[in-house]
Amino acid sequence: MFVEKSSSELRELGSRIRAARKDAGMTQEGLAHESEIDRSYIGGVERGERNLTFTILSKIARALRCDIASLTKGLPPKP
Repeated sequence: MFVEKSSSELRELGSRIRAARKDAGMTQEGLAHESEIDRSYIGGVERGERNLTFTILSKIARALRCDIASLTKGLPPKP
């Protein structure tokens, strides 16, 4: 399986999702269940290895009970 080298923006987004998940007191498995996304995919997202679609990001934000803007503010950084 080919895994694209993750960009700094994807790593940052993944880090924000991980922090939001932990703040919500959720495990990766819990987030996966709430968002109806496979747990291994959630792990890849948090590591910045997955390039999310808007639909997947929406499911994650909904499960975390936050809006997408709170996860993506300042991304990508201004040059």
